[in-house]
Amino acid sequence: MKQPDERLIKIIPSDRQVMVQNTEFYAFFHFTVNTFTGTEWGYGTESTEIFNPDQMDANQWIQAVKAAGMKGAILTCKHHDGFCLWPSKYTRHSVKYSPYGNGKGDIVKEVSNACKKAGLKFGIYLSPWDRNQETYGQGKAYDDYFVAQLIELLTGYGDIFSVWLDGACGEGSNGKKQAYDWQRYYDTVRTYMPDACIAVSGPDVRWCGNEAGDTRTSEWSVVPADLSLAERVAAFSQHSDDPSFRQRVISSTEEDLGSRQRLVREQHLIWYPAEVDVSIRPGWFYHPEEDDKIRSLENLMDIYEKSVGGNTTLLLNVPPMPNGLLHEKDVKRLEELGREIQKRYGKNLAEEAEIQVKEENGWTVVDSLQKDDYETYYQGKSPKAEFKISWNAPQKISAVILKENILKSQRVEAFEILSIKNGSLMHIYRGTTVGYKKIARFPQVESDALIIRISDSRVGPALSFIGIYE
Repeated sequence: MKQPDERLIKIIPSDRQVMVQNTEFYAFFHFTVNTFTGTEWGYGTESTEIFNPDQMDANQWIQAVKAAGMKGAILTCKHHDGFCLWPSKYTRHSVKYSPYGNGKGDIVKEVSNACKKAGLKFGIYLSPWDRNQETYGQGKAYDDYFVAQLIELLTGYGDIFSVWLDGACGEGSNGKKQAYDWQRYYDTVRTYMPDACIAVSGPDVRWCGNEAGDTRTSEWSVVPADLSLAERVAAFSQHSDDPSFRQRVISSTEEDLGSRQRLVREQHLIWYPAEVDVSIRPGWFYHPEEDDKIRSLENLMDIYEKSVGGNTTLLLNVPPMPNGLLHEKDVKRLEELGREIQKRYGKNLAEEAEIQVKEENGWTVVDSLQKDDYETYYQGKSPKAEFKISWNAPQKISAVILKENILKSQRVEAFEILSIKNGSLMHIYRGTTVGYKKIARFPQVESDALIIRISDSRVGPALSFIGIYE
């Protein structure tokens, strides 16, 4: 067992980071002129006349993602083509100059209002790369433009939980590239929407490293501070419309971001949780030829359990069609996903069990782990801990959910789960990190009791929740 490391557990999340990790699972809506041209990346030269979703229904979008169990939605208010889904005062390349709504349309407002009506959080995507704007590549002149649009979105559409900025940086209409003033963008968000997370090319939430839905075996939220440097994020981001980028998997060199060995020589550490972003279809925007290429329920469940259940949040893109509706196949798959999540994790068998912890004087009953919050939790004194969950009658079990109290940082480095049946002990799962949430799935067993053994932790583990599921 490694020696306790008090330095590492001094790193804890901000309130906004706790908020976004609690949000867990939320939607991405990619919608712009690309939807009408059949492209993934627009050129900024598209006519505003092509944008006319004649059956637009934001409530349909939001009800569909809510049925999947999502708690929020992020809209591409402006993609790289520069077309604005709100009537921005600073450009004619917007919905205001399209046929939609006879010049009075505002897709951002419609999606924001639909989220509010359904009780979901609303977030915005605003691309720093603008292939339409003539000041792009001119330094402060373009930054003034970008910040002005950012302020429009931050002040006109209610509460915003996430401001999603990617690092794409290509040429504008003048053939020049822009050196983004990231700190000015961050300061603007902090001034006008201080509780919002700034994601991906930002200081609050980091990109997982791919757009294929792949996750790390051990995902740490405590990482070296230099991972948050926007320039570095931009350097690894997508620079061209390359479909292979969406299939990239995590390489071995990126696998370890937060182990003790990785951090031993790091002087500056931060809390920087990961987000998995992936599309329900091969592309990010709607293409009719992909109607038969929607991810299977099994694949989506696998991504969900490895991301939400692997100490990351999950941002699932569902692209609307040109008519302004989600395709019926996407809607059906989202409904299936929500039902399957509820089927697997709707009933917590631990609520009917006795939970005990092994301490110096033997087994002691604890009643602080069935409630899913940070107000009640168990904190051990030793880096090792052992919990026993037992029932009056045998239970069929195929999954365990563990949560750490992340207000006390991330501590657990290794754990195992054992089943007791008729006095016999059987190992059924071995894991590493827990973090905000860990879903441990295994072939179903019938068990009189489970043992959850934390075999290594940075200091005494602070466990906030144990869930057991059939």
